This record gives sequence, C-alpha cells and structure tokens, in this order.
Amino acid sequence: MVRDVRELRGAWTRYQRHAFHCPAPALAPWVERYWEAHWDYAEPYWQKIVPYPNVHLSLRGGRADVNGVCSGYQLQGLEGRDHVFGVAFRPGGFRPFLGAPVSTITDRVVPATEVFGPDLPTTLDVPTVDAFLLKHLPDDDPRVRQAVAAVELIAKDQAVTRVERLAGELGLNMRGLQRLFAEYVGIGPKWVIRRYRLHEVTARMATGGAIDWAALAADLGYADQGHFIRDFKSMFGEPPTWYAQRY
Repeated sequence: MVRDVRELRGAWTRYQRHAFHCPAPALAPWVERYWEAHWDYAEPYWQKIVPYPNVHLSLRGGRADVNGVCSGYQLQGLEGRDHVFGVAFRPGGFRPFLGAPVSTITDRVVPATEVFGPDLPTTLDVPTVDAFLLKHLPDDDPRVRQAVAAVELIAKDQAVTRVERLAGELGLNMRGLQRLFAEYVGIGPKWVIRRYRLHEVTARMATGGAIDWAALAADLGYADQGHFIRDFKSMFGEPPTWYAQRY
C-alpha cells in the first residue's frame, strides 16, 4: 500500500494548524477544552481521527453538531481552506446537557440544535462560546463528578488495566460501574481503559526510540503480543509498526 506522504514524519504541520483554549472557570467541571483546526489542502486529504471518550460540540461553516463518543477511528476528508471550532466536554460531563444517557448518542452525530436549542452562536470564538455555554450551565450532579473522576483515574494510573481493579478503586460493583459509564461516559469502562493504555503506546512512539513490543504488551496487561496488536489495529486502523511511521 502506498501511503500519503502528508501523514508521515510531521508533514501535516505544513497544512494544518491546531490551537487549544481553556473554558471559563465556571465551565471547567463539564468542559475539558476548546480546540480549533485550520487547514489548507489543494488536494483532498483523509485525516485519521482516533477517538477519546469525549463528546464534542463542533461548529463549522454555519453548521453545529454534537459528536458522540466514537468506538473506533474515523477518516475525515479535508479539502481547500477551512476551519472548525470545537468544544471537548469532559468524559462524563455531557450528561446534564444532553438530558439522556450519553450512550444514546455513541457513534452518532446529532444536530446541536436538538440538544441546545435554536440560539446557537454563529461566531466561532472563545468569548462567544463561553457566554453561550454559561447560559446553559447545568445543576451540580454528584454522578458527573464520580464519572469524571473515574476516567481521570484511568488516564493517570497506568496500573489500571482491568475493569475489576477500577471498580475496586471506586468502591463500585461491576454492574454499578457499567451503569455509570453507559449513563455518563457513553461507552464501557473496558474500552476507556484500553484507549488510555494504548495512548501510552503512541506517546512512546513519538519519542522515536526503539520499542520492545512484547514487553510493552505485557506492561499494558495483555496476555500476549497478538492480543495487543489486534486491539491497537481496531482502535487506530493499522498495526502499531505501521502507525509508528507517522513519527
């Protein structure tokens, strides 16, 4: 297979610019960050987007969508000169805005007016989006805090490789943990654990050093290298040695 050279060794930085912004402090319990992407491609480019357990509100070209958590990677076509402004909600933090289990929009894109009503902003800047979301600020929900804390624990603690350990750390039984994630995160705890452990793989790739794949698989809690490769390929759409060429 011939690869698009624009995806290798950081070449994408010649065609894209990304920026990240902090939300207003009052939004921080629910919103993780704002993000912007600008691109300029004379020829169409297929951008690989690898998922995290965030729900996003995206605003582009007068259209606003709520993007539920994706269970697998996506390919997004980029062409010409354009940009998008996005809101990444904290994993577990979108439930009060949606008013329904977050699992109901997993792997779905929903018009944002169905969630936020018709008065969505058309100006894509931080102060405008801040003001809009502050108007829709939800009431405090202790279950939001519990779900956010659960995902933060997974992200920070590399020793969390199994759902049973996560449940024990949170003082929940397995059924209660599954319900919490379906209701507030939108995808199961096993998927979230796998995603953050595989993030550590790409972080090691980015350093450019040699990787002992068998040892790394064991460190991440996999029974063997084959299971690790299958998980990586299902999440990223290609085996780890192929994905490493991006760096």
